[in-house]
Amino acid sequence: MSVSLARAHGAPCPTVVLDGRTFPESEPELLRALADLRADLSVQGAGDVLKNAIVRPSRHPLFDLDYRFVQSLPQSNDSFDLRGSCGHSILAAVEAAARTGMIQPLVPGCRVRVNVLNNGDNVVCETEETSDGGTRFTAHFLCSPPLRLPELLMTGEPVTHVPFEGRTVPVSLVSMGNPYAFVDASHLGVSGPDALFADDPRLFTAMTRLRVAVCESQGWDTFGAFPKIAALLPQEGGGLFVRAVSVPSWHPTVALTGAICLGAAAGIEGTVPWSLADRAAQEPDALLPVRTPGGCVRVAARSTLGDDGERRLAWVSVAEKQVEYRGLLPRLRSASAAAGPAAGSRPSVLATSDHASEETSWVPLTA
Repeated sequence: MSVSLARAHGAPCPTVVLDGRTFPESEPELLRALADLRADLSVQGAGDVLKNAIVRPSRHPLFDLDYRFVQSLPQSNDSFDLRGSCGHSILAAVEAAARTGMIQPLVPGCRVRVNVLNNGDNVVCETEETSDGGTRFTAHFLCSPPLRLPELLMTGEPVTHVPFEGRTVPVSLVSMGNPYAFVDASHLGVSGPDALFADDPRLFTAMTRLRVAVCESQGWDTFGAFPKIAALLPQEGGGLFVRAVSVPSWHPTVALTGAICLGAAAGIEGTVPWSLADRAAQEPDALLPVRTPGGCVRVAARSTLGDDGERRLAWVSVAEKQVEYRGLLPRLRSASAAAGPAAGSRPSVLATSDHASEETSWVPLTA
């Protein structure tokens, strides 16, 4: 079984990239194999690697890769969350697939089309620049067909008022790339970007508790990684300062799917990102500058105007994402898991029951 490591700059940890052609497909066997893999990585001093990407040449004629993401949870080696995806890991998977010969070598201008099995996302990874050690990409998340912007609201409302420690906090619950809870950081006692980006355990705890309160208010399971949570402050000129929580600590920047979701949310009138970024005073598809503790990104969202007068999201893109390839790992004990189920207890896992069909539709990049 081929096991590679790659890391997108700004991600909280590298991604383990596994060849899905030689990895179990049934969920119980897959999770037992991943538990064995985590145990092996821990022995090698890589127990902090919590992202797993399982890829294979796509079975769909309009895609290059089928991709499945599994988030390892810090509770134990056999705790996982199968809900959601990871944009940084998509880029890591494309890099590893090209380096190991699963797909064509990457050259500037080429595009790798990824079918995300977790949630049906269509992602185009466009190569900007290559080198011996890695690749710089632009990631395009496509909507096929274009989505009415309100459809991205998880509660059907731009703002949901969440009971939290004796008061209510307005939160926008948006799902694009991954589900996110966006909150104005001032509601958590943050007065400016310095305080937002400080390593403040009180803010981290408050955001973690608020995420739990969001789940409880909606009747969602509080265990796992999703929805993620991010606190925002306005930048002068229409951008946003962003601080996000990852697993199990602060995100060093913001997840790629977080930037994608934020870009989409900023286009929906009345949401927390829309209000803080002052989108009412801007063109609908204006670039969104996003500043994080680890640097800046610019998010581009393209929408179209439907016959009913409502805007529909066609795609969201984030450019200049660098990925470093770290190579194949030595043969691991868990490689034998591909031959059959491993012994042991059933892993602890959160999973969706409606994994995307292989018949996921496709929209050309020029749409």
